[in-house]
Amino acid sequence: MLAQRFPSIILRRYASTDISELYRGLVNGDRGCLARSITLVESTHAEKQHKAKELLSQVLQGLKQRQEKQGNVPISFRIGLSGSPGAGKSTFINVFGRHLISQGHKVAVLTVDPSSSTTGGSILGDKTRMLELSREPNAYIRTSPSAGTLGGVTRTTNDAIVLCEAAGYNSILVETVGVGQSEFAVVDMVDMFCVLLPPGSGDELQGMKKGIMELVDLIIITKADGELMQEVRRLKTEWSSALRLMRRRSSNWTPKVLSVSARTNEGIDKAWSQMFAFENAMKDSGEFMDKRANQLRKWMWNNVKDRMLDQFLADEEIQSAIHSYEQRVVRGLITPFLAADAILSLFSKTKPNQTR
Repeated sequence: MLAQRFPSIILRRYASTDISELYRGLVNGDRGCLARSITLVESTHAEKQHKAKELLSQVLQGLKQRQEKQGNVPISFRIGLSGSPGAGKSTFINVFGRHLISQGHKVAVLTVDPSSSTTGGSILGDKTRMLELSREPNAYIRTSPSAGTLGGVTRTTNDAIVLCEAAGYNSILVETVGVGQSEFAVVDMVDMFCVLLPPGSGDELQGMKKGIMELVDLIIITKADGELMQEVRRLKTEWSSALRLMRRRSSNWTPKVLSVSARTNEGIDKAWSQMFAFENAMKDSGEFMDKRANQLRKWMWNNVKDRMLDQFLADEEIQSAIHSYEQRVVRGLITPFLAADAILSLFSKTKPNQTR
């Protein structure tokens, strides 16, 4: 009905055949074009993936030219924010993002919403907890379902970061799902990794401490107000002592612990001061760009693995073999290792035939 009454509106909204036009809108800061660009790179449709490659090629060329014009200084600062559910990540971002905007920054927030392992559905409700920030003209918030992706980030989060930079956002905040040993893929796509801890989380995080401390650059204790202050001080002392015993990940930075209150704005400016100090320390030492170079190499190989798995699972002959070998493994007729070896051998034989 809507399409019949307003055909021109429908066409303008969904027709994205002209990549050059989309790119022009993107670099001019059009948030609609940014949203369509991220949707394009997230798509698994073959034709749209081809268009996404064309768009990203133009974007990377443009970013390289911009960076060269400003003396090869990075055009953005990427900050990863992780924490257990209920740690107050979205509430912190809502206040922190507005603080950055008041300092003259353009802020892009990429949040990942956990997908159900059963239905594949997700709530995508982070924007409801960032209402004030979402109304800011210099802020962009994008929520994507994790779709079961390990590490609390989607496969295309790295591409989304690049698109946000092309649109002129110089502060990129990446909020991830949960916190734990398997939830640190975000470390390989951000410049600084921060963990948010709520009061009372000390006991439940005992088993995660070593993993967190090996990667974290800044620990932020949230909800530091009212009756919780005694627990906040205890937690701050405990983590500060623990960090001193750990070997530093970088010789140019010592991880810090601080407390903030999104309700009273206490500590928000100190959190940014520490992040700014980290950015300057990394740039002055040359570690900033070295880290980004290593991240690009890792993400190239991550994408190689993902694409190989996609091709593997899309092969009809392999699908039939998988079902057969699964049954044999379950019945104890063959070990999982031998079954995997047989399936991979079959794939290596069928692959040359497909490329002829």
